Formats: sequence, C-alpha cells, structure tokens
Amino acid sequence: MNPNSVIYMRNFIFGAEDSLVSTVGLLAGVAAAGMTSDNIVLTGAVLIFVEAFSMAVGSFLAEESTEESVAPATPKAVPRRGALIMFGSYFIMGFIPLFPYILFAPFTALWVSLAFTLITLFLLGFVSAAMLKTKLLHSAIRMLLMGGIAVLIGIGVGIFFKGV
Repeated sequence: MNPNSVIYMRNFIFGAEDSLVSTVGLLAGVAAAGMTSDNIVLTGAVLIFVEAFSMAVGSFLAEESTEESVAPATPKAVPRRGALIMFGSYFIMGFIPLFPYILFAPFTALWVSLAFTLITLFLLGFVSAAMLKTKLLHSAIRMLLMGGIAVLIGIGVGIFFKGV
C-alpha cells in the first residue's frame, strides 16, 4: 500500500469506528436516561453533523501539519482527501445506530441500534484487516470489544444520571 492509501484507510477506519461508537454510546445513554424518540433523533442528528465536520477538520489539520513538518513537498490534496474520507465515513456510519430510533420506540430502538452497531463494528474490523492484510478474526473481535466497552460506558452514564 502506498503512503497516501494508508492515510486514506486510516481516516476511513477512524471515522467509521468513532462514529459508530460515539453515536451508539450517546444514543444508548440518552435512551437509557428516558428521553423521547424525537429528542433522541434530534440529539443523534446534531452529533453526527457536528462531529463529522469536527473530525474532518481535525484530520485535515493533523495531516497538513504533519506533512508540512516532515515532507513540505507533499501535495495538498492528500490532507484534503483524508478529511473528506473522514467526514464521509463518520457521517454515513453515524446513521446506522440512529436509524432504529426513527422506526421504533426507544426501548426497542436501543436494542436494534446496539445489534446493528456491534455487527457493523465486527464487519469493519474484518474488512479493514482484509484490506490491510492483517489478522482477520483478531481485528474483527478487537474492534467489536473496544466498541462494545464504549457502548457500555454510554449506557452506564445514562442510567446513572437518570437517577440524579
């Protein structure tokens, strides 16, 4: 893989994983706290739009700063493309955990959202390992477990603050 492809792949994986975990964690937390479906969908949509842009800007600034210090002759298109990939992967993946809240009542949506997200995390780990030629099952399980821990944190915080 050429260095630019690695940058693009890193941005895709980071954006997708962060979106799935952040979005499902937040939604699970606010659902566990008892928010209505409308408020959950609004909260999730705001998160997806703001964070997709924020992650893209962060990617762009990090890549551009690094390239300026390491290889000043690197084309400026690389950080821009990386940022677009980060934005797209975060934006698209964020709707996987959000969509069930549009279709179902919060309790049912919570479980459907969790299932879709955990399956997607596993597949993301598997596909990224295949593309990077690393251990398939190891990467898939690692992605699933790490994301699952974040989801549990979101639910725990929601339940804790519901009682406060």
